[in-house]
Amino acid sequence: MILNEEISLDVRAKRIKVVIFDVDGVMTDGGLGLGDDGLEFKTFHSQDGLGMKLLKNTGISMGIVTGRKSQLVIKRAENTGIKHIYQGVEDKLEAFYSLIQDLKVLPEECAFMGDDVVDIPPMRRCGLAVTVPHAMPLVKEYAHYVTTREAGRGAVRELCELIMKAQGTFDSQMNQFLK
Repeated sequence: MILNEEISLDVRAKRIKVVIFDVDGVMTDGGLGLGDDGLEFKTFHSQDGLGMKLLKNTGISMGIVTGRKSQLVIKRAENTGIKHIYQGVEDKLEAFYSLIQDLKVLPEECAFMGDDVVDIPPMRRCGLAVTVPHAMPLVKEYAHYVTTREAGRGAVRELCELIMKAQGTFDSQMNQFLK
């Protein structure tokens, strides 16, 4: 189902029960580091990690759907409370539908954050499609929101806070730091 584009960003964000992230170019800056030993490395932003933990505290579920396979992704998911991980995915729409079926939520209750054309199919069907400033131009055409922060540099945190603010949970999450 593709939702009516006239729905406001705030209304879309209020409905969200699940946030699904791509990894490379969303949770990271998109660079793929490879050592001489063939091992891959990625850089994640600590502010994004805290944002995901805070969002999880509000009852929002999170998932990862990525085309690559990496032990680093599993470690990052463990560190941030992400339980649903789909790696080595060729068809992200199929993974999207599998995840929402497992979680028993509707497509409009999901946010999907991606940056490349392989992310467009789930972005077209979710309730809140989000991308980053350096995303491919075609991806931006299907996004309901483009973050102001760059991928791997706070874009994920920005989405987490946007959802918490829309759902009225942001202040309660911040209160623990303002004692």
